[in-house]
Amino acid sequence: MPDTPHLDRIASPKDLKGLDIADLRLVADELRAETIDAVSVTGGHLGAGLGVVEMTVALHHVFDTPKDILIWDVGHQCYPHKILTGRRDRIRTLRQGGGLSGFTKRSESEYDPFGAAHASTSISAALGFAVANDLQGGDAHVIAVIGDGSMSAGMAYEAMNNAGALDKKLIVILNDNDMSIAPPVGAMSHYFARLVSSKGYRSLRKIGKGLAKVIGVEEAARRAEEYMRGMAVGGTMFEEMGFRYVGPIDGHDIGQLVAVLKNVRDGQDGPVLIHAVTHKGHGYAPAEAAADKYHGVSKFNVITGEQSKPAPGAPSYTSVFAKALIAEAEADPSVVAITAAMPGGTGLDKFAARFPDRCFDVGIAEQHAVTFAGGLAAAGMKPFAAIYSTFLQRAYDSVVHDVAIQKLPVRFAIDRAGLVGADGSTHAGSFDIGYLGMLPGMVIMAAADEAELVRMVRTAALIDDGPSAFRYPRGEGTGIELPANPQALEIGKGRMIREGNSIAILSLGTRLEEALKAADDLAARGLSASVADARFAKPLDEELILRLAREHEVLITVEEGARGGFGAFVLHLLAEKGVLDNGLKIRTLTLPDVFQEHDKPFLQYEEAGLNARHISAAALDALGRAEEAAKLLA
Repeated sequence: MPDTPHLDRIASPKDLKGLDIADLRLVADELRAETIDAVSVTGGHLGAGLGVVEMTVALHHVFDTPKDILIWDVGHQCYPHKILTGRRDRIRTLRQGGGLSGFTKRSESEYDPFGAAHASTSISAALGFAVANDLQGGDAHVIAVIGDGSMSAGMAYEAMNNAGALDKKLIVILNDNDMSIAPPVGAMSHYFARLVSSKGYRSLRKIGKGLAKVIGVEEAARRAEEYMRGMAVGGTMFEEMGFRYVGPIDGHDIGQLVAVLKNVRDGQDGPVLIHAVTHKGHGYAPAEAAADKYHGVSKFNVITGEQSKPAPGAPSYTSVFAKALIAEAEADPSVVAITAAMPGGTGLDKFAARFPDRCFDVGIAEQHAVTFAGGLAAAGMKPFAAIYSTFLQRAYDSVVHDVAIQKLPVRFAIDRAGLVGADGSTHAGSFDIGYLGMLPGMVIMAAADEAELVRMVRTAALIDDGPSAFRYPRGEGTGIELPANPQALEIGKGRMIREGNSIAILSLGTRLEEALKAADDLAARGLSASVADARFAKPLDEELILRLAREHEVLITVEEGARGGFGAFVLHLLAEKGVLDNGLKIRTLTLPDVFQEHDKPFLQYEEAGLNARHISAAALDALGRAEEAAKLLA
């Protein structure tokens, strides 16, 4: 069927095996078009995937996946891979509830041997597969594809150092699409890359090594070859770490890719790094023209590239934070900001535009970001480290050892607190209340709305005797008016929002709006409910909590965090004070003890049991009105 599109003939990577280079190019062209069309419907990460279309086709053509292990770093690059590995019929469910994940996921496909959504993990995981392969007597090839941005993280170099020392058969492909760490790719570099990966070169290299050993100049010869190649193609650093360096090659030239991959596959005797130069957004003009190369996009028009814009609404929490921090910096020259490769995501791009000398993007290096902030604090500056909750997990030792123990006033602006919708479990901010709350001296705030967030930025700026954190969610605020002259909060003090006498709802964070809805529902059922905003997870407002416990029959805590957080802290307090002995009925509403899948935020909170009806049902159940509660949850 000559008129059948090439991609329609690819049900799995095995269908790529017999194709020639011309046919592979046609598959790549159609794969790029399919990726663009799919993401135009779902939104997601586009630019990175477009940059590896040819590489994806070449890898699945040359290697025998899933027997050969192929690991994509981060997962932003994996959409073309998903299309080629039997998931094309579901690609338009990407990032939708019940659909495909936006990242690689072990439970989704045998072609995803290792899940990835955080950067710089691929080489470590691939080395684990390589060692296991040797111990089990296997003959699989193991390939890690890592972007140059991910190479800014120390973990990648730790893995490479270990891989070089172990001398295992491991292929690392450096997808160089931004850093421009190599000379321009041209005919000579193409030729040299193919030469150093070829059988003839390896044979000659082996003979030369033997001769050098005999005449006693082995080390000098090794260094001469290494530095000659380093001057020619920029691979000295990788060679020093024990990797044979191949490249740079044109990552969009399937002929070059296939030739080099076959050479490496057939002659591998240790770790190899292939340096492929690509262009993010390649092959789609709107992406190539965009400053961010369409790294992350909403739904868009394929013809024009114009992205769908949500109806004008309240400002996002992230933008409110950025504006508040700029205001603090204008009044205080000691205020500085740190981000770990997320200036746009955290709003610090706006801060950097206003104060370029006081904003520091340290790359994908959260551990360094925290200790760097600690050094700034120790030197008398006022650092704000703006890091997503899920990424701050990667720096926990630094938070403990380098900041908390030393009582350094680093301010942690924790974006993406709570559930995050389409990005799912890997990016959910579920654990920060618990993992920070256990640290002595840590002040933890959670904003109920954007006006509260502004006041928390002000409060954090004034805390100078230890670390502090304030958390806020992804997405839009409530539309509340922002304070023109924000006043700092009293540390460890919450606020009463509504007075009642039967049920007390104590909310931490942006579930406050749902708590008020629940109070309205309970009032319609003849029950009087108090609603309070805790503001602080640490230190707790003991006076407020004890008052609520003593004056109400039921106390319900509500938080956008995992078990072991705010509710647990309240239970500890009530147990210590003996209040639980007085017959208080208490319920702690938290995120469930599971990793929740991606979906629309409202539906995620429905699944979590943290919307208004769940709060009402918890109160009714505590009062013995189980049948009424069940109807609410039906």
